[in-house]
Amino acid sequence: MLFAVAAGTNVPTPLLLVYKAQLHLSAQTLTALFGVYAAGLVPSLLSGGPLSDRFGRRRVLLPPVALSALTSLLFVVAAHSIPLLFLARFLQGMVSGAVFSVGTAWVGELSAGEGSGARRAAVAQSLGFCLGPLTSGLLGQYAPAPTTLPYLLHVVLVATALLAGRRLPETVQLDRRHQAERAREPLLRPGDGWSFVTVVAPVAICVYAFPSVVISALPVLVDLPRGQEVVLTGVLSGLTLGASTLAAPQQRRLGSTAPVIGALLGAAGYALALVAARADAYLLLVPGALLLGAGGGLCLASGLAMVAHLTQPERRGALTGVFYVSAYLGFAAPFATAIAAAQVGATVPLAVASSLCVLLAARLAVAARSGSLLRALSPIRA
Repeated sequence: MLFAVAAGTNVPTPLLLVYKAQLHLSAQTLTALFGVYAAGLVPSLLSGGPLSDRFGRRRVLLPPVALSALTSLLFVVAAHSIPLLFLARFLQGMVSGAVFSVGTAWVGELSAGEGSGARRAAVAQSLGFCLGPLTSGLLGQYAPAPTTLPYLLHVVLVATALLAGRRLPETVQLDRRHQAERAREPLLRPGDGWSFVTVVAPVAICVYAFPSVVISALPVLVDLPRGQEVVLTGVLSGLTLGASTLAAPQQRRLGSTAPVIGALLGAAGYALALVAARADAYLLLVPGALLLGAGGGLCLASGLAMVAHLTQPERRGALTGVFYVSAYLGFAAPFATAIAAAQVGATVPLAVASSLCVLLAARLAVAARSGSLLRALSPIRA
């Protein structure tokens, strides 16, 4: 179910260029359409996790999974209406937030082994994020009904996921006598708040700040070959998120260096994107996309593993939701990039982003050496 909903969230991404042509949208409107997803997602993330801690994973997860299919049908109706497109994207964020926070917690509880649930959740989401835009890009470029067929395919995928997941066991004990006590438990143990704010939250922001700039902002800032814009955007999205899928499992071997390497990969990816935008050389977006995707995947797996270490079992869903809220702040990156690029060119915001990643890598390296939270990400030797 994580895979199916994650795939749906990026079905509209390559089709943004179709909407741009049909509705004559500006670059700022396109990135706003991409980013309004986060406005719907944040309240859902903050409420879905705590509700599932209290009422159970199954009850809270299955309805938004089903609603993700209905949201795709709304995109079909909204193909020629800007307000409806914004509404559909907003609702897509709402249903996705509940699924990601609750689903990640559920996978963690169903998985045996330290950190295995975090890696499985990261891979499932990253794979969905990869295949969703890749498929819709190909269909949007070459198939009939480009703003209809990709969404109908997602509806079928969601229905299949619901059938496959209908027998998953509930992992939350629904003892009403203890529900009020669970709600009063703090999200973090005493002394862990500083680690979350200075280590986990910045890593979380990188998770989506890295790929979203490549997927949303750069295709409208760098000229792509005429007639191939949609499929190239889909392929670029697929490469970015495919790299994320392949990188996420490597966290178990890299251990405490995984988020450090992830931040450095992000710095290098932004630097290559800068060169691509400045030289208008779209082929340079490919290695930049791979670096940013891999960096995001390492940050996702590392961040979820740190959350699993910090969380108290009774508040797993709630703290996972807070992590994803931090992560989706990264969706502001493409909008900020597009706005800044309109004023001072793409070089400045991309240079700033690369520099911030280097500073974050230095902070994470210090944390790893100091024996703080990153020590929990001990590598597993083959």
